[in-house]
Amino acid sequence: SAAGTAAAQATLSTVTLYGGYRSGGSFTDTVSNTPLRIDDSAVGAISLDLPMDASRQVQFYLSHQRTELDTSNATLATPTRVPLNVTYLHLGGSVFFDGPVGRGPYVVGGLGLTVLDPDATNYSAEVRPSMNLGIGYEFPIGDRAALRVEARGYATLVNSTGGFLCSGGCVVNVQGDLVTQGEVQVGLAVRF
Repeated sequence: SAAGTAAAQATLSTVTLYGGYRSGGSFTDTVSNTPLRIDDSAVGAISLDLPMDASRQVQFYLSHQRTELDTSNATLATPTRVPLNVTYLHLGGSVFFDGPVGRGPYVVGGLGLTVLDPDATNYSAEVRPSMNLGIGYEFPIGDRAALRVEARGYATLVNSTGGFLCSGGCVVNVQGDLVTQGEVQVGLAVRF
């Protein structure tokens, strides 16, 4: 019976709604050579996992964070805190270690885009390539539902020297190649 349930789960698609907390991320101001931090804050995400085989899934992943960029050390910015939306849109997958999809530990990862969008006038969004890598554990709570606990790390290729988040003015003059963030989250997965 357990083998039949595991086989059935491996052929089902899954939608997961996540809530969590994201930390990290900073830029370096080119003039003052000081870090400009992205504040830690809550995050929400959704994933669609499609079956690949008994232990692997293809994942479409969207994650969004409303936060602020502390620009008090910046040489160009007028405000000291700029509202910032950080959105990841990734295509990747997951692999379960102990066999069938839907039970136990797994690794997850993906490649895609990061949208850094300041919620302030005169500033425009930046879209940059990014990746994520994480580890999680899935606890079944019924035939078609499960609880997921995950930790993910993100890396966004900024590769910038000069104005960043500009449109009629710049939030910061930055240097750097990579912005990294990490998060922990809990999700409710439903199979269909």
